[in-house]
Amino acid sequence: MRELKLHTIYRHFKGRYYLTENIAYDSESCEELVLYRALYGDRRLWVRPLAMFLSEVDRERYPDIDQRWRFEEIDTENQEGSVSK
Repeated sequence: MRELKLHTIYRHFKGRYYLTENIAYDSESCEELVLYRALYGDRRLWVRPLAMFLSEVDRERYPDIDQRWRFEEIDTENQEGSVSK
């Protein structure tokens, strides 16, 4: 099973970049939610269920997407330059 890394940059399958901030919990269900920040625009904070964040791309809805996972970790140590924001 995949694990979430906090304070790590992930690329969404549609091409935008996000920084994972923390884990939050739904007050009613105690479901784990990922708190993550957009690395573009107003740098808004978002939440999404952890299971959805770590899930695979829906191939029926997005058959032409090459990325396997909805969010994929970016290896910033082995890339030249920085991620555009």
